[in-house]
Amino acid sequence: MTDPVAAADAVVAAVDPGLSSPGVESRDVVLVTGPWLAGTTSVIDALRERLPEHTFVESDELGPAEAPAAVVFVVSAIAPLTESDCALVDLAANYTDLIVGVVTKTDAHRNWRDVMAACRAQLAARAPRYQHVQWVGAAAAPDAGEPRLDELVGLLRERLADLDVARRNRLRAWEARLQTVIDRHHADAAGADRQARVATLRKSRNDILGGRRLSKSERTVALRSQIEQARLQLTDFAGNRCTSVRTELQEDASKMSRRRLADFEQYVQTRAGEVVDEVDEGITKHLGDVATELGLSAPAAPPPPPRPEVSQPPLKSRRLQTALMIVVGAGFGVGVALAVTRLFAGLATGLTIAGLVAGGLVGLLLTVSAVGIRWLLHDRAVLDRWVTDVTATLRSAVEERVATRVLAAETALTSDLAALDEVEGATAADRVAEIDAELREHAVATAKASVVRDRRLPPLQRALDEVRAELYGPGGGEAGNGSDTTLSHEPLGSSSDGRAD
Repeated sequence: MTDPVAAADAVVAAVDPGLSSPGVESRDVVLVTGPWLAGTTSVIDALRERLPEHTFVESDELGPAEAPAAVVFVVSAIAPLTESDCALVDLAANYTDLIVGVVTKTDAHRNWRDVMAACRAQLAARAPRYQHVQWVGAAAAPDAGEPRLDELVGLLRERLADLDVARRNRLRAWEARLQTVIDRHHADAAGADRQARVATLRKSRNDILGGRRLSKSERTVALRSQIEQARLQLTDFAGNRCTSVRTELQEDASKMSRRRLADFEQYVQTRAGEVVDEVDEGITKHLGDVATELGLSAPAAPPPPPRPEVSQPPLKSRRLQTALMIVVGAGFGVGVALAVTRLFAGLATGLTIAGLVAGGLVGLLLTVSAVGIRWLLHDRAVLDRWVTDVTATLRSAVEERVATRVLAAETALTSDLAALDEVEGATAADRVAEIDAELREHAVATAKASVVRDRRLPPLQRALDEVRAELYGPGGGEAGNGSDTTLSHEPLGSSSDGRAD
């Protein structure tokens, strides 16, 4: 007697001698399965009792590469099949051709025949291989009366006794396996398993390049903005400080006494130097804050600023003013002296000389006092103008200091920013190079898979066509009918033991 398994394998080997096994182990058992609460347990218990010569198992008793001789799919008469029920049929009968559909609980549902007809039509529309599935009604554990399993038992006994069942099951295993391998070759050639990774890599690459350009632009704009703000703020600070010192010194000059005139020049020079130091310290702190905010190194501190040259107040060049004050004072003193002399002249003859002497003394004192007061007021006015000139010179000096230091800081920070951009650019370039290398690897792998597909697909497709012709007749069965489920993860191509993997 011809071996049915060998006969099925010969169909494939005639097309591709390298394919000798579908990688599935056939077991002489009957798988009873179905959705939850369909009555699977009652059916399998009843079948074990009625058909002790056969072995009935549930799905957890079969390995992923084991195929039963037959599949009994149990559904309840409550409602037709759902999509999940159909998926369960695909999984259970992936490598088995003999399928028997059973509608249970017929004792409790009078419309079970309508449900069975709906299940038959729904499953037949799912794939051509299900068009010849036989359906029967049963009541394995009725609420009343005897179980009704005769039709199911008779059908199973008849079908399992058919010698062609083993050959058709083997052909079905070949069909599922060949279709899985063909689909896998198509998927590998299309890079389906790599598309998500490739999309992620391309997005990462675009994000890195876009982020790099945006970061560089933002930092450049931020640096320019901060430098301009620093220039304006520090210039205002220097000007306000000079204005404050000018007001302070002018108040001191307006209250200046003759004894303090000699020390006032030194005091002004000291205050000018203090202003220069304060402005320079403010510049250092402000520029350091700018560098910290930008994430850069603070500019190096320059040498101490030079003290501004303060000219001496023009208090000694006053010949004409002195002569004028003496003349005016003398005239005022003479007038007072004459008035005092005439006051005493009419009192007594002896008092005339005394009045003349007293009037002369009073006139002399008033002359000296008037000249001194005029000199002091003149010196105060000169000092006020001198303070204005000194603070103007001081303001020019500190504003020049601000401009010089801000310009130097801009140069230094721009250089640091360029160095930082170069480091980040190198890091980004390295990352982009890694991504490009991986993308090239995926492209090469996809190209190699395309070559393998083009080489392996024709014999595999011819073998699949021959298997389907044996199962469904010429032109029967369609590729990609949705009934094949990949259960194995063997490498592609023909393995060393000749299996179709």
